[in-house]
This record gives sequence, structure tokens and C-alpha cells, in this order.
Amino acid sequence: MSATPPSSHSPAPQKVCHSQTQTDILKPLLGGAGHWSQVARRRRVLTKDGRSNVRIEHVSGRGALYLRDPWTTFVDMQWRYKLVLFSATFVGTWFTFGMLWYLLALVHGDLLEFDPPANHSVCVMQMQTLTAAFLFSLETQTTIGYGYRCITEECPSAIVLLIIQLLITTAMEIFITGTFLAKVARPKKRGGTIRFSQHAVIANHDGRPSLMIRVANMRKSLLLGCQVTGKLLQPCVPKEGETVRLDQKNVTFSVDTASESPFLILPLTFYHFIDEQSPLRGWTDPDPADFELLVMMSSTVEPTSATCQVRTSYLPDEILWGYEFPPIVSLSPMGKYVADLAYFDKVVKTKTPPLCNQTPPKCPSNQTLKSLMLHEQHQPNNMQKNINSSI
Repeated sequence: MSATPPSSHSPAPQKVCHSQTQTDILKPLLGGAGHWSQVARRRRVLTKDGRSNVRIEHVSGRGALYLRDPWTTFVDMQWRYKLVLFSATFVGTWFTFGMLWYLLALVHGDLLEFDPPANHSVCVMQMQTLTAAFLFSLETQTTIGYGYRCITEECPSAIVLLIIQLLITTAMEIFITGTFLAKVARPKKRGGTIRFSQHAVIANHDGRPSLMIRVANMRKSLLLGCQVTGKLLQPCVPKEGETVRLDQKNVTFSVDTASESPFLILPLTFYHFIDEQSPLRGWTDPDPADFELLVMMSSTVEPTSATCQVRTSYLPDEILWGYEFPPIVSLSPMGKYVADLAYFDKVVKTKTPPLCNQTPPKCPSNQTLKSLMLHEQHQPNNMQKNINSSI
């Protein structure tokens, strides 16, 4: 959204936040899609749906690190890779132990090419080919037990091989089944039914300028112990030539007087008061602003007692000044409360614009977006100079 400068003839007794006059009065409701194509191209740490937008490079021994923690690796694995690994593991164990059974029959002279005599005692009955050995391995591991092939008391080595196969494959099945259940039961899917507003707004609440976000639970099952926290990330360069870092500042949210564990049975609006302690104090124009507001909500899922966390982020373009969320909760003739989520992402212009704090925010580096971009452009050259000097 582009800010419209005030008229030169209009009185300006106090400094007010931008955007309070930039929307057509005939269209007070704004959709949530706004500047999505433009904002999506800007850099951000978290995507709107809470996924990490950070790429980690040059990690030595990444594969070994993942193999040291196989449980997390398999649980985090995507479904298509998990299904391929699941199928390959079972088919591979069937064929591997089928080869071992075939070698056992080969050593004992049970195969057809040896033409065993009629009184020859075999280790496994009716297993005289590689195909029969594969089928016997499959039947043993899956406990099918057709009764056509069975082990005899002739070979103690066959009994040992049978015990080894059962122990290994049972442990493997327990591990794979556990990872499948853990992935299905992850509270991440429950977090997909918790919705944040597409935009954050800034308006007066209880006579104070406040940043507001709206959160809704789209399931009937309750969320226990809801806690909403925020982090304000600002890219800063402390000194010339140093690495860019993200300064993190806490942003507190509350719901009226219920600052701890609000009851999220209806869509709620969370407030952050912009006062002297707020990291957002002094911000009046989104054009030079360069920060990202991360919002996280942690709660306990009632049916499973699992801890669930949902996340989203807001860039300066996604924070609207001088707007508020319209009411979406009404009472039906049957006496039920109705939450109309069709207006969940809508915002309406406020009658009284929020007053801005004159005190500028204290940034450790006092770094603007322009100098940051210049630093990013010259950073490869500085790295090349350091490499040449070290050589």
C-alpha cells in the first residue's frame, strides 16, 4: 500500500500514523490478498504458513549427522520417500534372507541340480530353487505359513537363521510402524486448523495504539494453555565489514485482561500495546522499514495432549495502520454463537487514527535498508579480498 501525503491546507495538530486516509471510503472492507505477489518476493525468515525459509549450506558430514538420529530423520522424511523406503526395506529383507536360505540349501545339497536321493533329509522341505527360497523367506517374515514349505530338525544352522531373521525383521517392522504412527499423529496437522489473519493492524485499543492480530481455531476440539508470543527480527550490521545478523526483540501479546492462557473457543484478537517498552515504537512509515514480526502460538491439543505450535510472520507491508478487524461473531436465533470466517481476513478503517510515539526506536546498529543492501552487494568482494590475503 502506498502512503498518501496529507493536504497542505489540512490542520495537523498531532503526528498520526500513515495509511489512515489511503483507502476509498466507499470500500471500507479490504481483502486479505493485497500485495501478496510483491510481499512474497521479499526476504523473510518464516513463510506465512510458518515454514522455515532459511537454507543451511556447507555442513560437513550432514549425512552422518542425520544417520546418528534415525528416528527424527525418518519422521521428518516426506511421505513419498518414506513409502519408497518402506517398500524397498521389506523387499530387500525378503530377498536378502531368501539368498541366505538358498545358500543354506546349496551347502546342504538340497537343490535340484544335485539330484538328492530319495532318503535325503533336507533343511527346508520343498525349497529346491531360488524362487522357492524367496517365497519361504517372505512366508517366514510375514508369518503366512501356507504349510507347503517348512523347516526340519536336520539342520541346526537353519534354526539359527530362522531366529535371526525373525529378530531382525521384527525390530525393523516395529521401527517403521512407529515412524509411520509418529508422523500421522504429529500435532503439525492439528496446527493446520489454526488460522492467523493475513494482515496485522494497528489501531487504538483502550486509548493506546496497539498492534492486533486475529487467531481462530477451526475445529471444535479445544486448545489448552494457549500462549501467543512474538519476535521482532531486524537485520543489522554492527560495524563495516562484519557479518549481517538478525537482532531479536520480544513482542508481548495479550487478550484484554486474559494475558495468560486465553480460551480459544471463538476467534480472538491479540493485542500488543505500542508504548515506551515496545520494539515498534517510533515506526511511522513502512517504506524504509526493514523488519519481520514472527508470531507463535503454543498450546496443548485436547484429544491427544500433544504440544502444538503454529507460526506466521508479518512484513511491514502486511501491517496496516489505521485499520481494525470487524466483528465476525454473532448470535443465532437458536442461541448459538456463530463465527463467520468469511470476514476473518477483512479489515475496516478506524474512525480515530492511532497516535504515534515520537521517540524513535533504538536499533543497535541504526542500519537502514539502503546501507544493508549496499553491504550485501560489497560483501562478496570483501570475502574475495580476505581469501586472496590468506593465500
